Amino acid sequence: MQGLRPLFEAARDLTPIVLVILFFQELVLKQPIPNMEDMLVGLVLVLFGLALFVRGLEIGLFPLGEAMAHAFAKKGNVFWLLVFSFLLGFGTTIAEPALLVVASKAAEIAAEGGMIESNVDAMSSYAAGLRLTVALSVGTAIVLGVLRILVGWPLHFCIMGGYVLVVMLTAFAPQEIIGIAYDLGGVTTSTITVPLVTALGVGLAASIRGRNPMLDGFGLIAFAVLLPMVFVMAYGMLIL
Repeated sequence: MQGLRPLFEAARDLTPIVLVILFFQELVLKQPIPNMEDMLVGLVLVLFGLALFVRGLEIGLFPLGEAMAHAFAKKGNVFWLLVFSFLLGFGTTIAEPALLVVASKAAEIAAEGGMIESNVDAMSSYAAGLRLTVALSVGTAIVLGVLRILVGWPLHFCIMGGYVLVVMLTAFAPQEIIGIAYDLGGVTTSTITVPLVTALGVGLAASIRGRNPMLDGFGLIAFAVLLPMVFVMAYGMLIL
């Protein structure tokens, strides 16, 4: 039964979503669910995929991130810790499926709106530029978050200062890029980035004397949400 625990937990988490869909489809819209067979197959695949993903986090990514954080803290080399932090943020963000989807859709809409040329090369270049900008921003965000843990900067002051910068840039950035920038701040913190970055922060705080994992270990994700908005609006000011 212990081995089936992730499956039961995944089913528990998916049940409210399924009930909401069934309620509105049957009682509000009063229409049959289209392609019911395909929907059921997809639901089963999501169930098993979610269970396997969560189990993989527990036995793989979380321990790996914490182990590497402990190793870097023990080694005492701040330079390589910061290099690793940047590359971790950059690499996980480039691999984010949600970022790939949003950047691709943004390129399509930009082409339809006449912001860029309506051809494959222009859309591919625009989407790649967005992905690279966001990846650079998340890498920078993780570096700042690690420095905050090492130095002991108050998290709330860092976040308040960052959002003041976001508001200021919003006043000057092209209107066409603002919504994309705000959305990309959210999609970066998804399935791949969150587990490794969280494990890094908690493991690092637990390895440094005088740091509390609960107080100092969390907060890296907040930087990873904030910085992409700043970078993408700056990117829009340069290219639009």
